[in-house]
Amino acid sequence: MRVLIQRVRKASVSVDNDLKAAIGGGYVIFLGVGEGDTEKDADYLADKTANLRIFSNDEGKFDYSLLDIKGEVLVISQFTLYGNTQKGRRPDFAKAAKPNIANKLYQYFNESLRKKGARVKTGIFAAEMLVEIINDGPVTIMIDSIISATDYSAAGRQNIK
Repeated sequence: MRVLIQRVRKASVSVDNDLKAAIGGGYVIFLGVGEGDTEKDADYLADKTANLRIFSNDEGKFDYSLLDIKGEVLVISQFTLYGNTQKGRRPDFAKAAKPNIANKLYQYFNESLRKKGARVKTGIFAAEMLVEIINDGPVTIMIDSIISATDYSAAGRQNIK
């Protein structure tokens, strides 16, 4: 499972010119679900994103989390995070989870974030969406659930792909 987090001043998502959700300051999270991902991956990423300190203190250092600033989150399903472009000119999405599994884990991730205290709004799963973002910073962070702290230290740097 992968998240691409963008720190934002505000953001919104529309489907067919109909506004579905809007947030003020916080995150836009693009969430990709891959083959073999589980609720454990979703819980790991929900905890990591809710507590990630990428909001600045008065000295400009990243010191505050989304929960600390009471920010909002807009979560957008994004299977294209699993696009493989190594061969040819058209991305291959074979590593993305099937839609029924991806939707269940997308919903589970959103609920897991809510349980941590985040104010979560969402796009529409599998819809063609227009996402408007006013970046803050800009700060953009990618996190992959495969590289959890325990996996990283136990497997050793050279064995992680």
